[in-house]
Amino acid sequence: MTFPSQSKSFVRAAIAGAGTVTRCGTKFKIERHQIQTLFSHNGIKNQFLRGFSVAAHLDKNSWATVDPDKLNKDNVHRMANLAGGKWLETTKYADVVDPLNGHVFMQMPDTSQGEVGPFVESLSLVPKTGLHNPLKNPERYNQYAEISHKAAVALDDPEIEDFFIKCIQRVMPKSRTQAYNEIAVTRTFLKTFAGDMVRFTARGFMVAGDHAGQESKGYRFPFGPVALIAPFNFPFEIPVLQLMGCLFMGNKPVVKGSEKTSMVLEQYIRLLHACGMPLEDVDLIHSHGDTMEHLIKSAPIRLTQFTGSSMVAERLSLVTHGKVKIEDAGFDWKILGPDAANQNLDYVAWVCDQDAYAMSGQKCSAQSIMFTHSNWMKRGILGKIESLATRRSLEDLTISPVLSVTTERIKEHVDQLLKIPGAYVVFGGEELEKHNIPKCYGAVKPTAVFVPLEEMLRNKENFELCTTEIFGPFQVITEYDDSSVDRVIEACERMSHHLTAAVVSSDTAFQHKILSNTVNGTTYTGIRARTTGAPANHWFGPSNDPRGAGIGSPEAILLVWTSHREIIEDRLPPPDSWTTPPPT
Repeated sequence: MTFPSQSKSFVRAAIAGAGTVTRCGTKFKIERHQIQTLFSHNGIKNQFLRGFSVAAHLDKNSWATVDPDKLNKDNVHRMANLAGGKWLETTKYADVVDPLNGHVFMQMPDTSQGEVGPFVESLSLVPKTGLHNPLKNPERYNQYAEISHKAAVALDDPEIEDFFIKCIQRVMPKSRTQAYNEIAVTRTFLKTFAGDMVRFTARGFMVAGDHAGQESKGYRFPFGPVALIAPFNFPFEIPVLQLMGCLFMGNKPVVKGSEKTSMVLEQYIRLLHACGMPLEDVDLIHSHGDTMEHLIKSAPIRLTQFTGSSMVAERLSLVTHGKVKIEDAGFDWKILGPDAANQNLDYVAWVCDQDAYAMSGQKCSAQSIMFTHSNWMKRGILGKIESLATRRSLEDLTISPVLSVTTERIKEHVDQLLKIPGAYVVFGGEELEKHNIPKCYGAVKPTAVFVPLEEMLRNKENFELCTTEIFGPFQVITEYDDSSVDRVIEACERMSHHLTAAVVSSDTAFQHKILSNTVNGTTYTGIRARTTGAPANHWFGPSNDPRGAGIGSPEAILLVWTSHREIIEDRLPPPDSWTTPPPT
């Protein structure tokens, strides 16, 4: 027989021993002997008790403090800080405006430098050995595996999934598909770390010694009190994946989300409490950057993990004396190789449109520049991309407000590029029509500007202008041929940040030439290569920077949230024949 999945009414019926429940319009009659038969299988019983009981007791009304459907200027939501296990108010609150109409719809605690005391006190209670490590409180590895399991089950609940999708869309407008992808990736990540995966991630190694009784053991130890600063563009996925990795390894973080989007992070932390996380394990601060910098300087924070702009990343590197792990600006390149083919034209064009303009280009992995082989140009790849880009609409949020760059700044950048000889607007370059997006944000149609490769490389000024990241629906396009492949590699070498890249080609010799001469941390290759996309099945992060942070994989968690500790054991006494040797 087939039972409904994750139904709260099914749980109640099972507990009662019998009943009739409805799931997705289908009625299920559950007899007592069927429940007994089901529970006679221990594996099914355990799955049922763990999974379905979680779904039954995590009704969002028991922990959520906001209704995204009702957020508006007449129903303003007020957020709260969390320090030392207590929810706290502040003296002042900062208005947060709706990105779609400019109305105030939330108030964020405007934490002052004089109000960081509770955070300093909370972090000061945490030793450098963390809340747990391989030798101390190891049972907490399993505790967080269970919390991860419960959170994953909660996100499987359609009501809770929809809640977070709408929360994301209210603060960082994006299509429902793009918002859903944040939930889906995070849910898969949480499922991965249920069971034994938390302690498997923290595993060490042993090396035999020089004599009997001696061996060296490598351990992964936490840093203890740490800070996590998350960006606005992925208000759920990025902070949650970094936060969970941090907690899995035994650290105690103070977390700060973007002032524009931190409501989403607060709601997730409240969900974690409902999933069994101790209130004291995470501190949450809503503030502006100067207050967070003051907190970092005042508290005994051993590591700060930051995702965001390169300017802030460099500032934090100085403030923390280098104790940072960063995932900052990504001026990401795509190379369309020589093997252009008509049968792949539509697919490659579609990926290019997604990479450059999904979420209005507000991804650190967004396609910033495309080196297009002349074979693709002859087949009309730019016209294909333009036709796809013009389908995007503010109505369904496939084009959306740009939260970090104004319309004026984007148009100014386009004008500067057009001063380069041979440059022209391929498409876009205009403000969106019929919108109510406030002037503090950007409202621009998907835009592409062509710049000749030789002019781009002619001097430092041109190159820096062409490789200036505009965190919006904007890209630079250039053309090359077989004789100028090395010039493309030169351009990639001269770039300062190396996050994602794509080599769109099935030509293995061409792939090898590009891959062996570039360093981007997350590089896709093959005819289906892309620059965007950070699923839970691979590392995502920059390369060629010792401060670089990864996300999403066990290797990333170890790199960011642990440090290596070697303990050498020498257990046995010296042999009876040992005598004191001469001095050396």
